[in-house]
Amino acid sequence: MSESQNIEYKESWRDEYLKWICGFANAQGGTLYIGIDDKGNACGVADSKKLMEDIPNKIRDTLGIICDVNLATEYKPVDVIKIIVDENPYPVNYKGEYHYRSGSTKQELKGAILSRFLMQKTGLSWDSVPVANTDIETFRNDGFDIFREQVRISRRMNLSDVNVPNKDLAAKLELLSDDGLVTRAGLLTFHHNPEKWITGSWIKIGYFKDDATILYQDEVHGSLMQQVERLMDLLYSKYFTAPITYEGITRVEKFPYPREAVREAVLNAIVHKNYASLTPIQIRVYKDKMRIANDFILPPGISGERLINEGKSRPGNPKIANTFFRAGFIESWGRGIKEIRSICKDYGTREPLFEVDQDCVFVTFYPLEEGNVVETTDDVVENVVETTDDVVEKLLKLIKSNPDFSSKDFAKILSLSPRQVQRILAKLKTNNKITRIGPDKGGHWEVL
Repeated sequence: MSESQNIEYKESWRDEYLKWICGFANAQGGTLYIGIDDKGNACGVADSKKLMEDIPNKIRDTLGIICDVNLATEYKPVDVIKIIVDENPYPVNYKGEYHYRSGSTKQELKGAILSRFLMQKTGLSWDSVPVANTDIETFRNDGFDIFREQVRISRRMNLSDVNVPNKDLAAKLELLSDDGLVTRAGLLTFHHNPEKWITGSWIKIGYFKDDATILYQDEVHGSLMQQVERLMDLLYSKYFTAPITYEGITRVEKFPYPREAVREAVLNAIVHKNYASLTPIQIRVYKDKMRIANDFILPPGISGERLINEGKSRPGNPKIANTFFRAGFIESWGRGIKEIRSICKDYGTREPLFEVDQDCVFVTFYPLEEGNVVETTDDVVENVVETTDDVVEKLLKLIKSNPDFSSKDFAKILSLSPRQVQRILAKLKTNNKITRIGPDKGGHWEVL
C-alpha cells in the first residue's frame, strides 16, 4: 500500500509530524503510520510504549483534537504505530500554521488561500460577507431588470418570487445580511458601480499586434449582470470580424470564435474570479488567438490538472454562482470546461488551451483557420447550414414549451443573435414547420 491522499508513512516519530496530522484534520482525514519507510516496508519503532503515551497528549495539547493512536496489528511482530485522524469540521492549526493534505503531499496554507479556507470551514464565503453602510433601496433597477428578464426565460425561480420589490428579491437570493446590509455578492451582481467598494470589479480588453504592442483597448463596467452582454456585444461588434457570404439572398456571417464558448468562458471568469485580488479580468485579442485571464484561488485539495480534466471545482463565489444559475446564465458548476471544448470542436476550431496555477486561470481560444472561413463560398454556406440544423431541434422544443417567446428570448437561450434566430424561424415557416398566430406583439408560435 503506497502513500496517498489519506495515507502517510514515517520511519520514526518527530514532533514536527504533528503538521501532517494537522493537514489530515483540515482535509479529508487520514492515517499516519510510524515505523514504515517511504517504500512501504515495516521497520517498526523501538520505543512504541512511550510513544503510545506521548503522541496522543502532544496531539491534544498542540492541535486541540483527539486521535486514535494504536499499534497496527497487521504489521506484527514489529511495532508500527497507527494514528487515525478524522476530518475536523473546524480549522486546526499547528502553532498558528494551517496545514492541508493534498494528494500525497502536505501544504501550508497562506494568504488568500488561507483566508478562503478559514471562511469555508466556518460556513462563510468571501462573497457572503456584508458591507457596512449599504442599502439595497439605493440601487438602480438595471441589474434587477436583467435578472427578472432572464428568469422569465430560464424558469429557475417562480415568477411570483421574482416580481417583488428589489429588497425582497435580494433577500430570496440570500444577498442581504440579517440586519439588511448588502453582501459583497449583492453589490457585485446588482449595483451599477461595484468598484465603489470592490476595486478591480470590471473587465479590461485590448487588441494586440504582439505582446508588447497594443493597438486599441476598452473597459467594461457596471454590475456583473450588465457586464456579460456588454462584453459580448463589444467583442462581436468591434474585436471580431466575420466574412460575409450569402445563402440565396440571405446574408451569412461566421465569426472566428464560437459565441457560446466565449460566453461560457466569460461567465466562468466572472463567477470564479478572486475579487479580493483587486485586479480586473483581462482579455487580450490577437490576430491568431484570444486569451482570457482572471485571478483565481485553486481550492485546497484540487490540482490544476484535476480541475481542467475532470471539471472538479467548487465555486469561489457561491452566492454569485447561485444568482447566475437562477438567471440561466450558467447551467451547473463544474461543466464549463467540458462545454467549451465540445462547442469549439463542433464549431471547427482548435481545442482551447486551459492553464491553471495557484492564483490565476488562463483560457486561450484559437480562431477558425483561414481556409475554413474564406476558402470557398460553398464551404462557408455548408458549415452555416450544419450549425443552423443543429439548433433547429432545440428551437422547436422551445417553441412547444414557450410559444409566447420572442426571437430575442430564443436567442438568449440558444446563445445566438436575434437576427440569426429570425432567419431560422423564417425558414421553418417557409417549410411549414411552424406558424405564427396573431400579431408580432401579443401573438404566439405554433408547431405544425
